[in-house]
Amino acid sequence: MTAPGALPEVLDGAAVGIFGILLSAAFCPIRWTDKKRWALAGCTAGLLALQGVLYFGSSPTAAQYLYPLITHLPLYVVLVLFSGQKVWPLVAVLTAYLCCQVRRWAALAVALFLPQHPLVQPVAELLFTLPLLLLFIRFLAPSMRQLSHYPASVQCQFGIVPLVGYLFDYITHVYTSLLSEANPAAVEFMFFCVLRSLSVLHFARLPGGAAAHPDGTAADQPEPASHAGHATRSRRLRLSQQRASTYRHDLRHHLQYISACIENGRGEQAQEYIQSICSEIEASKVTTYCENEAANLIFSSFAGRAESCGVPLNIQAHIPQLISVAETDLCVLLSNALENALRACRRMKAENGPAYIEVTAREKNGHLFLQFVNPCPEGIQFENGLPVTHAEGHGIGVRSICKTLDIALADVMAFGDNYNDVSMLDIVGVPYIMDGAAAPLREKYPNHTPRPEDVLREFLK
Repeated sequence: MTAPGALPEVLDGAAVGIFGILLSAAFCPIRWTDKKRWALAGCTAGLLALQGVLYFGSSPTAAQYLYPLITHLPLYVVLVLFSGQKVWPLVAVLTAYLCCQVRRWAALAVALFLPQHPLVQPVAELLFTLPLLLLFIRFLAPSMRQLSHYPASVQCQFGIVPLVGYLFDYITHVYTSLLSEANPAAVEFMFFCVLRSLSVLHFARLPGGAAAHPDGTAADQPEPASHAGHATRSRRLRLSQQRASTYRHDLRHHLQYISACIENGRGEQAQEYIQSICSEIEASKVTTYCENEAANLIFSSFAGRAESCGVPLNIQAHIPQLISVAETDLCVLLSNALENALRACRRMKAENGPAYIEVTAREKNGHLFLQFVNPCPEGIQFENGLPVTHAEGHGIGVRSICKTLDIALADVMAFGDNYNDVSMLDIVGVPYIMDGAAAPLREKYPNHTPRPEDVLREFLK
C-alpha cells in the first residue's frame, strides 16, 4: 500500500506520463482515425499500468530507472507505426520530454514562494500539467509537424538539442545526484541546457521551420511524390512574389527612364513602358486573402486563372499562419477543390449556364473548415460513397482530398436537394436535406435546412 502522503506523487507520475504521450503524438504528422485514437488510448493505459506495476511491485526508484525502456521506447515504436517515419518520432519523444521539464521548472519556482513542504512541488506540477499541455498542442505542435516534412538530416540537427537535454537530465538527476548536490560541472551545464531548451522552442515556432534562408524564403527540399506538383506551383508563386518586390524596389530607376522619355518628347514610348511595367507587376501579384502564406499563393494562382476564364471567384478566408494541417496537405486540398470547381465552371460557360466559385475557409479550435460552392452541369455520380467521373484524366481530385483528410464517412456532414444526392446522403454520418426538396426526401432524412450556411454557422460557433 502507498502512504496517503504519496498520493500526489503517484498522480503526478500518471499526469506526466499522459502529458508526454499525448504531446509526443501531437508532434508527429499522423493522419488520425478512430482506430488510431483508440490504439493510442490503449497504449497509454498499458504504459501507465506497467509503470504502476513497477512502482508498487518493486520500488519508485526502479520505475524511474527503467522509464526510458518501459515508456519512451514503446511510445517511439507506436509513433513509428502511426506516422510511417523513423527519425521524427524519436525527435518528438525527446522534445516532449524536454517540454515535460517545463512543468518541473514552473513547480520549482512556485515552491520558492510557499512554505517548505514535500508535497508542494508534486502538487504544483500536477496543476501545471493540463494548461501547459494545451498551450504546447495549440502553439508548438503545428510547427513541429511542419518540421517533420524536412529531410532526415535536418530532423537530426533539430533533435540534437532535446537529445542533449534528455541525457543531461537522466545522467545528473535520475541515475546520479550530481545536480541535487550542486556539482559545479552539472550546474554550469544546466545553464547551457536551459538556454538551448528555450532556443529549441523558439526554433520550432519559426514559420517554415529549420530550412529557412537568411532572406526568409524556404529552402528547396525534396517533397513527397504526391505533392510534387503543388510544391512546384508554390515555389513558382514565391518566385513571382520576389519578382514583384524587385520591380517595386527598382521603381526609382523606372521613373527616371520615363522622365527622360517625356523630356525628349517621346510620350508614346513612355506610355508603352508604363503599360509593360504594370502588366508584369500585375501578373506577379500575390493577393493577401488571409495570414497563411501557402493559402494566399494557391488562392492567387487560381484567382488569375478564374479571371482569365471569366469566372467570378469570391474568397472569404481566415486561415492563420500556424495551423494543424501541414502546408503540403493544405496545398493539395485547396488546389484539388479549386481545380475541380474551375473545370465545372468552364463547362457551364460552354453551355451558357451560370459560372461562379465561392470559397469559405476558416480555422477554429484547431480544426480547418473549407467550403467550395460552384454550379455543376450535370448530376453527380457516386461509387463507394465518393463522387466520381468517367472523363479521361479526371476523377481523382475528390478521392485525393478524402485521402489527405483521412476522415471517416461517419464524421462527414453532407447537404442535398434532389434524388441524385441520395447515394451521398445515405453513406455520410450527418445528412441534411434542403427545405425545397421533394416531400419523400424530406420524410426520409430528419435533418432539414433552408441553407447549408445556417447549419455551418451554428456548427462553427
